Amino acid sequence: MRAGRIALLVLGALAVLAIGLMLGSVHAGPSGVIRAFQEPASTEGTILFSIRLPRVLLAFAVGAGLALTGTALQALVRNPLADPYLLGLSGGAGLGAVLAIAVAAVGAWAVPLAAWGGALVSVALVYRLALVAGTRLDPRILLLAGVVVSAFTGAVMAAVLTLVPAPELRNAFLWLLGGFGASSWQALAVFGVYAIVPAALLVAGARSLDLLSLGEEPAQYLGADVERVKRVVYFSASLLTAAAVAVSGVVGFVGLVVPHAMRRLVGPMHRSLIPAVCLTGGSFLVLADGVARTIASPVELPVGVVTAVIGVPLFALLLRRSIR
Repeated sequence: MRAGRIALLVLGALAVLAIGLMLGSVHAGPSGVIRAFQEPASTEGTILFSIRLPRVLLAFAVGAGLALTGTALQALVRNPLADPYLLGLSGGAGLGAVLAIAVAAVGAWAVPLAAWGGALVSVALVYRLALVAGTRLDPRILLLAGVVVSAFTGAVMAAVLTLVPAPELRNAFLWLLGGFGASSWQALAVFGVYAIVPAALLVAGARSLDLLSLGEEPAQYLGADVERVKRVVYFSASLLTAAAVAVSGVVGFVGLVVPHAMRRLVGPMHRSLIPAVCLTGGSFLVLADGVARTIASPVELPVGVVTAVIGVPLFALLLRRSIR
């Protein structure tokens, strides 16, 4: 039954990728996409292979990464409401990006690298604060440390935003709301390089995530090295989120809503849950990006706005059903 559902999700993901290739300021139907593949040197082929295909693939990869991260963190803190940005990553990445924009840093990769660096600093700071009681990583203290770091970076970010000129202020807000306007094959390759190792560690740790979901003591009795598993999950999830934020900005609700929904579809076992959330998270973000590109064309909305508009009522519905 679960294998059949995963197969349906695979087919759905392929259909969503095809839809994503058709959407844009210049609409291309199925025949246009087919012609573009047949004639890569044509205008349609250039648009498809230079702009739309890397954008759709990057959106799918980022969505899958955020959904995987949310799944892992929810197992780590044993709370289905945990989010990839709950541990201070978005604040640190946002502050790094805003500082780069404020000083008009030169280079296409200045802002992504600054966001990546800010996220890593936040990861280290949250981890150090979480160890204030000793060498044991307590998920509850981890959450509190994330909230503290988020509040601090948010305050500094607000101070910086009040001092920057209007053009840089608009660019900073657009980046903070997330988007794939700067997508390219290079961005996709960079995300893959940074994301492949942490993603592989989380996928390989499916059984460890099952044990963590039971609680620390049961996991230890069942043979898991609990402290080592918690550190691997935390740092892998943090690095994967940092890679996503660096190439797309802050895109919320994917890592919160998708795992919550997929547990109801395929169950809580991570061997089935992980492929389900990756496929669904990628598909969700591709569709959200398609809506952002077309709903107010020729103006492009930030993807984070679309994911919030869709994610908030969807999450409220899932939460209500779960409570019932």
